[in-house]
Formats: sequence, structure tokens, C-alpha cells
Amino acid sequence: MRERQGLIVYVHHLKQAKSLRRYGHVNYISRRAKYVVLYCDMDDVEELSNKLSRLPFVKNVLPSYRPFVKTEYENAKPDKAKEYDYKAGL
Repeated sequence: MRERQGLIVYVHHLKQAKSLRRYGHVNYISRRAKYVVLYCDMDDVEELSNKLSRLPFVKNVLPSYRPFVKTEYENAKPDKAKEYDYKAGL
């Protein structure tokens, strides 16, 4: 399985959002904020972001940092005060 990373592509108009499908997998299109979440292979992120930023309808391209954020937490002990509050409702 290949490692994938998201790119957030801000566009001027949503008409061109469909044309971004040739660059990767379009996961989400925001109509209000006018951005597209596009997933591609991690090896191609830099090259693809340079290509996309050169397109005339693209405002900005930002990489997603989700693959680099640590999701395993250590020493996550529950707070004693919260435990007491949870038991009080029973």
C-alpha cells in the first residue's frame, strides 16, 4: 500500500475543480471556502504542488500534515476530578 498525502488547493472558481481530477483523487470540494482536498502519493507531493500552483485558476496549494502528526498518545491518564463527575451521574 502506498503512502498518501493530502493537498489543499484553493481555487478562484469551482468550475475548474473538476479538472483537478487528473492530478489525483479529489476527496472533498468546499463550495463556501472554494478549496479542493486532493490526495496523491507522498513521493509526488512536491512536484504536484509546483504544477498545481502554476495553473491560472489556483490561488494557493498547501500540503496536509496529517501523515506527520503523532496519533499514538503516551501516559494518557484520566483526570481524577473528571472520573468523579462521570460516576456521580450513575
